[in-house]
Amino acid sequence: MSADMSILSLFLNASMIVQIIMLALALLSVISWAMIIDRSRALKKAERNGVQFEKRFWSGLDLAKLFTDLTTRNNIPSGMELLFVAGYREFGRLRKQEGTSAEAVMDGTHRAMRVAYSREVDKLEVNLSFLATVGSTTPYVGLFGTVWGIMNSFIALGSVKQATLAMVAPGIAEALIATAMGLFAAIPAVIAYNNFTNKIQKVESLYENFVEEFSGILHRKAHSLVKR
Repeated sequence: MSADMSILSLFLNASMIVQIIMLALALLSVISWAMIIDRSRALKKAERNGVQFEKRFWSGLDLAKLFTDLTTRNNIPSGMELLFVAGYREFGRLRKQEGTSAEAVMDGTHRAMRVAYSREVDKLEVNLSFLATVGSTTPYVGLFGTVWGIMNSFIALGSVKQATLAMVAPGIAEALIATAMGLFAAIPAVIAYNNFTNKIQKVESLYENFVEEFSGILHRKAHSLVKR
């Protein structure tokens, strides 16, 4: 490709509308990659911490000691740890209230864990809607730039007596670059969105299973306390 047909040259010689579209697509691509990296790290951390906590939980450690360790350390509990802390704290609070049945204790405990679960899932889904929007709209934005560039090329072609390929090639090339940039922004966003959605479903399943298993443990404990 010659210097006159370089990408930079085509961008500088493009119409203002096409330049704005290219800049917008480049900006959306950069933002998308930043969000992809951030979500990838967050999901890996959530899945890793969930597996590690589950191993610790089922190791036979006393629940009261585990609760104390999580609530007194410097790091704020998150993910499965937060589900445990929310459930155990509410369980301890309700069972101290006189006249509270085991069913009422478990209803409040389960409700507290579901609220914590909902908040943790919301954290995992941060920026996913943006990636979905980028993946679905940027190809059309790039296509708009393509149509605009080709339209300008043919308008300019109509004002000359003898048309040559060299006269329309730059305009068509700049138009196709807009399409390519739209696809460059969209494809990674779509792939990341689908990948993250699958990972979030796995983490959600991990959380849901823990909530049900922990509820079963506390349910047996609540009824044993009532019998006493």
